Amino acid sequence: MTHQIILVLGLTFLINLITTLSYSVRIVGIRTGRIAVSFALFNILVLVSRTANGFQAPLLASTIEKNINSGFGANLLDFRLIILSCTISTIMGGLMIPTFQRILSIAVDKFSIYKSVPKVILYGFTKSGIASIKENIVIPSSRNISNIDLKSDFPWKVFIMNVVAVAIVTVGVLSSLYAGYFNPDFRTTASSLSAIINGFATILMFVFIDPFLSVMTDEVVLGKTSESLFRKYIVYMVFARVIGTVIAQIILVPAARLIALVAGLI
Repeated sequence: MTHQIILVLGLTFLINLITTLSYSVRIVGIRTGRIAVSFALFNILVLVSRTANGFQAPLLASTIEKNINSGFGANLLDFRLIILSCTISTIMGGLMIPTFQRILSIAVDKFSIYKSVPKVILYGFTKSGIASIKENIVIPSSRNISNIDLKSDFPWKVFIMNVVAVAIVTVGVLSSLYAGYFNPDFRTTASSLSAIINGFATILMFVFIDPFLSVMTDEVVLGKTSESLFRKYIVYMVFARVIGTVIAQIILVPAARLIALVAGLI
């Protein structure tokens, strides 16, 4: 395993961890009554995620180019490990949600005092800030699993769409790059197709999944839905992400072959 692949694994882990933690922002907004501020502070981590994402694809593409030019075959294990890092980081992100929402709640409260993001960040490194973080590290409750009910209130439609969207997003760039091994002459075209693939998944997320969670957030604020039910739905979405990354392992190679075929036909 090259240093570039190790770096890609780390970046992938960070990206998926932040994405999973984003579910907790809505809970923080509900509890603090400051939904806009909660998202504004979380956007700092989103910026880190997008920066990491910008480095991820070029590093992996560079590795593929070197392998093709030197005559080496495809190293499928590297791609499997990258997807595995997505699964592991999603699970860890889900386990960290209770802790993260408490820490973000503190940040939201401090922002209302300091009115400055840099000052809030600096507070996290002070003695009292570090103590607050330590005090709010918690283990997820087992009730989050035991309360799952597949019969009465399980959102099957949104759950399945989230699984599909996550699987496509997880495998989109990877399969497009891996397609370069199957059709080296059109590897640039194949890698460009990732934007179309991820675009479809983005449509699913922004048209069906995000509005569903947004409506639930408003209903909790208005008292029409209980916070416990909303938290249960967040658990469902985390499980959907985990399943989506597992499915990505299955569809990686078939998707790459299809993309290689399409790239040759364009």
